[in-house]
Amino acid sequence: MKPSTWNPLSPLLVLIQHQALLRQFARRLIEQRHRGSFLGLAWTVISPLLSLAIYTFVFGFVFQGRFTGSPDETNLDYALGIFLGLVLFNFLGEVLSQSSSAIVNQPNLVKKVVFPLEILPAAAVASALVTAGITLTLALAGVVAFGDGLDGHAFRLLLILPPIGLIALGCAWFFAALGVFVRDISSAMPFVVQILVYLSAVFYPLRLLEKAPPLLQNVVLANPLLHAVESTRRAVLWHQAVEPSTLGMLWLIGLVVCVAGYAVFHKLRPAFADVL
Repeated sequence: MKPSTWNPLSPLLVLIQHQALLRQFARRLIEQRHRGSFLGLAWTVISPLLSLAIYTFVFGFVFQGRFTGSPDETNLDYALGIFLGLVLFNFLGEVLSQSSSAIVNQPNLVKKVVFPLEILPAAAVASALVTAGITLTLALAGVVAFGDGLDGHAFRLLLILPPIGLIALGCAWFFAALGVFVRDISSAMPFVVQILVYLSAVFYPLRLLEKAPPLLQNVVLANPLLHAVESTRRAVLWHQAVEPSTLGMLWLIGLVVCVAGYAVFHKLRPAFADVL
């Protein structure tokens, strides 16, 4: 795609045009992730459950963490709240971890002029989406089996989750392009992901931010993932409506990040072959 033909709809058009190739590379990433392991795809279920058990023990039993502050909230309720937060965080964290090396790891494809390199970061998002879908299904099943069940508010997920996918896609394109020129990004990304988990209210309620300095409050509240996590808990666990302003903000940020990330990728792409 030539620079002169770029427009704000380019991210959508390139995915539609090369959807078969996108599925192929996403499937390859999923297979590579579990190749040689004895349990294979079962780790997609085991890994989040192990993380859930560890975090619930540390923050729920040791530190007696609670999301609502209600005496009726049990450790199991708290665990379900963590699980829902981990679904969103693990999805975005996986994308950030893989995207910075998505182009660097495929130098042969970079030199093929006709190959749509945009597909490589998008495939990382698609493969992470499969894992997120499985863990979200487990989380919702846990709410039905051990919580208060689901009601109509759970359908708000159809409005909450897509913007996070757009943010992930924009970040994947941005860091994939930047990672070609700044190789340190892939080394620094694990620390970025570790910081992100504590900025996303995965383990604590928003009310605790009232005790934090104003500057820290503003930094944490600027994180769209935090609002997606909190909105997901409100809709699924507490059967509460999600603020329209929050949904509007998430969609606006998602669209801007997606288009901006693709624009950066499109701008830097002509120099990939020279660097690699």
